[in-house]
Amino acid sequence: MDHSRRDFLKTAGCLTIGFSFTQLPFAGAALPLREFPLQELPGNLKEYSNIDAWLEVLANGSVRVFTGKLELGQGIRTAVAQVAAEELDLPMEKVTVALAETEVTPNENYTAGSTSIETSAMSVRYAAAAARERLLELAGAQLNLPPEQLRLDNGKASTKNGDRSATFAQILNGNKLSGEIKPTVKLKPKKDYTTSGTPVHRDDVPQIVKGAPVYVQDLHFPGMVHARIVRPPAYDAQLQQYNEQAVKAKVPGLLKVVANGSFLGVIATREYDTVQAQQLLSQHAEWSKGTPLAGSHNLAEHLASLPVRSQTVREKGQAINTPTLQARYFKPYIMHGATGPSCAVALYNEQQQLQVWTHSQGVYPLREALQQLLQLPAERIHVKGVPGSGCYGHNGADDVAAEAALLAMALPGRPIRLQWSRQDEHGWEPYGSAMLMDLAATLDDKGKITHWQYGLRSDTHGARPGGQAANLLPGRYITKPFKQEGGGYAGGAFRNSEPYYNIPNQHIIAHAFQGPLRTSSLRSLGAFANVFAIECFIDELAEKAQQDAFAFRLAHLDDERAIAVLQKLKTMLPPAPAASGTAVGIAFARYKNSGAYCAVAAQVHIKTDYSIQVQKMWAVVDAGEIINPDGVKNQTEGGMVQACSWTIREQVTFDEQHVTSRDWISYPILSFKQSPAVEVALIPHPDAEPLGAGEAVQGPSGAAIANAVYRASGKRIRHLPILPEKLKG
Repeated sequence: MDHSRRDFLKTAGCLTIGFSFTQLPFAGAALPLREFPLQELPGNLKEYSNIDAWLEVLANGSVRVFTGKLELGQGIRTAVAQVAAEELDLPMEKVTVALAETEVTPNENYTAGSTSIETSAMSVRYAAAAARERLLELAGAQLNLPPEQLRLDNGKASTKNGDRSATFAQILNGNKLSGEIKPTVKLKPKKDYTTSGTPVHRDDVPQIVKGAPVYVQDLHFPGMVHARIVRPPAYDAQLQQYNEQAVKAKVPGLLKVVANGSFLGVIATREYDTVQAQQLLSQHAEWSKGTPLAGSHNLAEHLASLPVRSQTVREKGQAINTPTLQARYFKPYIMHGATGPSCAVALYNEQQQLQVWTHSQGVYPLREALQQLLQLPAERIHVKGVPGSGCYGHNGADDVAAEAALLAMALPGRPIRLQWSRQDEHGWEPYGSAMLMDLAATLDDKGKITHWQYGLRSDTHGARPGGQAANLLPGRYITKPFKQEGGGYAGGAFRNSEPYYNIPNQHIIAHAFQGPLRTSSLRSLGAFANVFAIECFIDELAEKAQQDAFAFRLAHLDDERAIAVLQKLKTMLPPAPAASGTAVGIAFARYKNSGAYCAVAAQVHIKTDYSIQVQKMWAVVDAGEIINPDGVKNQTEGGMVQACSWTIREQVTFDEQHVTSRDWISYPILSFKQSPAVEVALIPHPDAEPLGAGEAVQGPSGAAIANAVYRASGKRIRHLPILPEKLKG
């Protein structure tokens, strides 16, 4: 690890050093959290079992932590800094966090699935505990005292009464702290925690609010030039010809037109010149027509007609015979809609090293895919993760990084900044898949669910690069294109497809189709649509059973923590709204049926013009041990607002040629004025394992809003989004 870092820094020179502002405290990954020794190390500690893979103790009394995860706005870097500060008895200001970077940080695959606390943060916790033990051993040898008579405090080891001490500089004596992280390492008792478990504000938020350089979009290097991509009119359209001279005549700042098969890009000295060149070259390029897209007029009907590959998710007890109720629900394609369009900087330098700065959620998998795309050995590719301006999931980050890399190879020696436009982002990112959900259930004479049948249809929710150049957008257009295989990560489609309720007979099947649009991972994957359908159907069954929505759910639960979040939510709600057209709906889920518990309520008002106002939303979350309560609340609040936008406004539109929702007018999202008030309560379990909470609120939020709309309007809308015209008539 040290050798690779040192060698790369020799070739990277001033560029890596000059990018200091991106070294914001980082994102983490975790293990089961215990004070007592484990039988084996969890998570990535099995592969990276040395202290110096996770942190560096510095002579000035501070610590630098390494994480393979990326800061996505979820505040993971703060939480990781907290666990390190806690185990090493350091103030937060003495802990910095280095984000995902090949050959510098551990390879922790992707920052995804709400697993960063469970894996990376817990890995750092064990590494910091091992570092504490090693520091005390070394200090004890210097002071001629047993380690158990010493303690760490603010960058030094001292005796319990403080009469003798040794600083980190004295303990290290010019050496680097290393040592194996063993399962027997003892964690700090939780009763002694002073930092972990307390609210800590993210220190990058003031920078973001002031518009300070924080994101990859803000990067600037000496000699940097700019680039744009000329897009085909359809997914599989092929470049026939283009007129470079027509562009050169009108854009004097044009440096190069890069054509590689149907991949077409422009590089210029100024960003304005690249935009001009992009527009002109688009006018002077001819493409084949491409295969028409199907399903634009009635997407739900089209998806139901597609051939599928089927997989049984659960088969328990008897099949359903005479259902009490059956219904079909639908979710359209939705997009990430990143606030800042995707961006990357790439440099192919004199040492034939390719350097890429990217907001990819997986720097190591991206490097593997670039290795295949560019036919370069991995040791000549260095990828540094930099926070991007808004995204949860696989948007255009990997694609723009690959495109920048191709352009850098075509113009060596100059840092090339490639910025996607809003039209690029909206029109070419991989979307969250459209889904169909068919449900049927039987109630007994006591109002209990005896039989449950669930069938879902979905495209893939997982086409991240994963070392495959075919999953990179430019990989499909270069002279020797990479063929994308259908399928991807099918498991994402049936995430949360199993109800968390006690139902003796269950039959759940997932049908995978290949739809018209490009899809991949979007926050919560299939859980948003699955929980939306299940929790709306549960409300419909409660009405059939003539039971209260809370009581019906509680009657089908025996998990005390699930019961607790619902009971807590009930206490937070105001009396039933008196205003006409106003009502409250609820929903519950446990993310992945193994992550955080979350119950949500939404108060909705239907205006006389049928427009929908979500006035307020409440959420109760049980995420086990909580490292940073402020961070969990922020995640939940943002998730509620985002899911609200998905539920009542968002849908990707397209025609036979390509996507038509290419701006914020054709793809409207919730505005600040339209956003609901939000309130979040946490149920901490400090002695339990931490549970992923970043995506727990999406599904329950959509269902709670839909249930509230039904109560307020009397109309059950099963097809998202819930638009005013669906309430008319």
